[in-house]
Amino acid sequence: MAERLPVHSRPAVLVPAEGFYRPASLRLEHGRTDPDARYTDWLDTPALAREVLDRSGPQGPGEYLPALWDLTRDRAARESYRPVPPGAVLLVPGSLLQGLGLAFDVVVHVRVSPPARHRRIPADRAWELPAFDRYDAEVDPVALADAVVLADHADRPALVLQGRLA
Repeated sequence: MAERLPVHSRPAVLVPAEGFYRPASLRLEHGRTDPDARYTDWLDTPALAREVLDRSGPQGPGEYLPALWDLTRDRAARESYRPVPPGAVLLVPGSLLQGLGLAFDVVVHVRVSPPARHRRIPADRAWELPAFDRYDAEVDPVALADAVVLADHADRPALVLQGRLA
């Protein structure tokens, strides 16, 4: 999506949610493979809202922080604020983002059914599956999204527009 927007005369700003994960000492407090912690403890939601969404929104100064935390080094990213280009679309890719009170203008949910998730997830990350199952049950991200990409078959995604985009 970020690659296609400039073709349509809209600059894209990509801010992955992973740049706003908490430090390992907090994220992994209950162990490296705790699905409940994966669901509730990994993302620093207030920081993502404060440093990206609020600052780039209509009441903000028109800038964003690209990342707060460097996961590889497990330390502050020490990034500087960057200006949001005029007319830009801010994209925040990440998992388990709905139902947290984040003020996204439009939400595109990439839906992978539980059986497809089980087939496609690497064995060393299978411990995360209960977090995604819980997220589906508690949040119902398909119902909250403005658009859904059905991605059970990665080579044949299907877009479903919902609500105000339909």
